[in-house]
Amino acid sequence: MELKHYFVVLWKWSWLIALATFIGAGASLWATSRMPREYIASTSLMVGRFIQAADPTGQDLAISQQLADSYAQMVRLEPILQGTINALGLDMNWRALAEQVYANHTPGTQLIQVAVRSTDPQRAKILADEIARQLIRQSPTSAEQEQTQHREFVGQQLELLQAQIEEAEKQVYDLEGRLTLENSARGIQDLRSQADAARQKITVWRADYAKLLDFFEGNRTNYLSVVEPANIPTTPVSPNVMYFVLMAAATGLVLATSAAFLLDYLDDTLKTKEDVDRVLKLPTLGRVTRISHIRTPSDNLVTLQNEYSQSGDAYRVLRTNIQFFNLNTPSFWLLVSSAIPGEGKTTTACNLAVTMAYAGKRVVLIDADLHRPTVHRHFEIPNQIGLTNLLLDNCLSIDEVLVETAIDNLKILPSGPLPPSPADLLASEPMKQRLEQIRTTADVVIFDSPPVLGVADAAILASLCNGVIMVVNAGHTRSQTVRQAKETLTQLNLKVFGVVLNKLKSRQANAYSYYHYYSHMPGARPAKSRWWHRFTKTPQLIRLGRDQQPVNGKYSTNGHTPIELILEDKEKI
Repeated sequence: MELKHYFVVLWKWSWLIALATFIGAGASLWATSRMPREYIASTSLMVGRFIQAADPTGQDLAISQQLADSYAQMVRLEPILQGTINALGLDMNWRALAEQVYANHTPGTQLIQVAVRSTDPQRAKILADEIARQLIRQSPTSAEQEQTQHREFVGQQLELLQAQIEEAEKQVYDLEGRLTLENSARGIQDLRSQADAARQKITVWRADYAKLLDFFEGNRTNYLSVVEPANIPTTPVSPNVMYFVLMAAATGLVLATSAAFLLDYLDDTLKTKEDVDRVLKLPTLGRVTRISHIRTPSDNLVTLQNEYSQSGDAYRVLRTNIQFFNLNTPSFWLLVSSAIPGEGKTTTACNLAVTMAYAGKRVVLIDADLHRPTVHRHFEIPNQIGLTNLLLDNCLSIDEVLVETAIDNLKILPSGPLPPSPADLLASEPMKQRLEQIRTTADVVIFDSPPVLGVADAAILASLCNGVIMVVNAGHTRSQTVRQAKETLTQLNLKVFGVVLNKLKSRQANAYSYYHYYSHMPGARPAKSRWWHRFTKTPQLIRLGRDQQPVNGKYSTNGHTPIELILEDKEKI
């Protein structure tokens, strides 16, 4: 599969991809808008008193970090959560509360964050603060605070020791001053002995003071305190509307794209020239766009109503391609058929007959579909007498049955009344005799036949013609169906010239590079103005009537009415 084909598939199913993406995003937006909003409130705690300590040790810091991990695990245990429920008077199970609570320890620090998730922001704040308080209550910090009396005694002892130390230090200072003035050896020795004794007392008192101070301040390592209480959250954390919408849109896009390529893989219809080459090994003689605004069968004759339309030009291309098969044939007989009904074979046969007549050929269009004839409806002619009358009544002449049309060189042989056994009638000897009579009056004979599959009429008629062209409804006719129709003809040694891809969309018929050119012709639908047209100069085409004279003898024959191409500045082209 070529890269171009991938883009073609994406463009073909772009509506499905866009619709699935839009539905996915819209459904996600609607669903998330109905979901309750959830908020998170968090309280920060710190293990240890390292902010107040001037010289914390590395061992104390390491122990505090390990304790922080343990406290973070304790937050979701039953004692802490049940204590919170009891304190706030909540009517819920502690396991249900545990699903809303989580705690984490910030690596490398002594900080713990206790977070609560709730649809009520006020409730989330209250729960986070109370869980932190319960954690502190059930830690050693709470037991130390209850020893109030001991702390008061220790405080008094600290004040006494501080006074004694200051008094001893003053005594040592006085003794050292007196020592500088003493001249006797005995006096110097006594003063030194008193100073040393005072220094020993100071050392002991300082050690006692440090122990009492450590007890008074509490344990610096295993101590919990609230650093930052919870705030009432204002922004919901769930649902993440943008995330869900983008994910749903992406899911719809992927699923629709996958479905598009799956449908393309499963689609075995003939849509392009490449499909015809690959499946049927036949040339594509023409590509005709779908004819719009069909109210009556006569509206299908686009070569009559608007000779400069895209479809009309496609039929002229088809005529040119077919003419290569009868370069040396004085009388050319062509069968237009299809594999199944509804492919557009009658419309193709009628418009091809018109373009052949415009090219100066004597054309006879025979409606040989004796099951569902419609040629007479396209040209709005009577069908009381036709091919069946000609085959059953030897007294009738060809000229009595052929219907003249308003188009020069074009005559029509309608089907006439429908017979009970069309195949037997078409294979009869009178059929061959009548066709020999028609041969002398026409350069080109075009048969509109029934579909190849289902009845034997098409095969019988094909044996009387130079060749067959198969009309295929592009994008609708399955490959197996057309292949079976082709094999039905080739097994009988009947020649199939090629295929006409019919009912293409305008963008599919990319081979018609002159569509914009013809859209400026009189009677053509005006082309939609594009922004780049203001920078380009488009030639204006003027058609001459049949009774008008050409200018400078320059025509664009176009197979029928002569026209002269004139630019806006009167330059002839």
